[in-house]
Parts: sequence; structure tokens; C-alpha cells
Amino acid sequence: MTSIKEKYKKEIIPLMKEKFNYKNNMAVPKIEKVVVNVGFGRLVAGKTSGERKKVLGTTLNDLALITGQQSVLTKARKSISGFKIRQGVPIGAMITLRRKRMFNFLERLIHVALPRSRDFTGIKPESFDKNGNLTIAIKEHISFPEILPEEIKRIFSFEITIVTTAKKKEEGLELLRLTGFPIKKD
Repeated sequence: MTSIKEKYKKEIIPLMKEKFNYKNNMAVPKIEKVVVNVGFGRLVAGKTSGERKKVLGTTLNDLALITGQQSVLTKARKSISGFKIRQGVPIGAMITLRRKRMFNFLERLIHVALPRSRDFTGIKPESFDKNGNLTIAIKEHISFPEILPEEIKRIFSFEITIVTTAKKKEEGLELLRLTGFPIKKD
């Protein structure tokens, strides 16, 4: 099985040049980065600081196993009493993957995690924004092979955004379809 990077150079560039009439290889869109984002929300709302640290520790550890990289905590900018959130309290985590780690993560996502997801029938074309970037949600993090379901106390969901250099939605859609993402036909 060829890697995504090799497939891009050998197969995707010629096909994209033919379909969209690009003049050279550098004009062909490529995957720039992958951003993984998780919100703690309900997991930490109304908990004591000790309980919050346990939840954050297990969630960040699982996220590091999945992506192969440590995450950056995102903190609340202001207090919201209705959500039991105080200013400065960690409410989420974010990881930006580039280069080798990005390609490794994408291969596991395409070939293992998405097929293992419960009730997965394909990615809807509406998941793409006008610039050709894809945002999908993973409902259960246990669909990744690094996570052992027997050892998990809390299942959490997270969001993955694949950022491309495409200028239009159609270009990004075709790029990721050729890459191997299971995108539904319109």
C-alpha cells in the first residue's frame, strides 16, 4: 500500500491537472495541515478541581495516543454562569498536525478509524466549506486502534479539520476524494 504522500505525487497531481487545467504541479491544491479539536464542556462543568484534573488527564492522554503529539489547552475567555464556566478554566484542547505526523494520522483515519466508526456511511459533501476544507466529527474516540476500549472510562468525541490550499469547494472535494476519503456522491 502506497502512502498518501507518494499517491499525491504519482497519481493525484496528474489527475487534478487534467480535470482543473492547472498549468504546473505547484498550482495543484494539497493538504496543508490537520487540526484536531476537542471540547471538554459537559465533562468538566460543575466539577471540583480534582475531578476536573482527572478528566483532563485521561482525555489529553488519549488524544496524545491518537495523534502522536501533545495538545494545547484552550481556556475560557470569560465566565458564563449558565454553563458553570469560570474565566481561565480549560474548556478544550487543540492539536495541529503537519508533515509526517499529519500523513500518518490521515492514513489511520481513512483506513481504520472511519470504517470502524459506528453507523458511518460516508462523508457528506456539505462537510466542505467554500474554500475546500473538510470538517468532520468523530463521535467515539475508541474507533482509533491506539485506544483500548476495555481501559476507557469516558468516551469523548472530537472534531477534525483538514485544511487544504484549494481555492474552491470542488477542488478540495476532488483532492480528498482522490486521496481516499469515503465521500458520498451528490
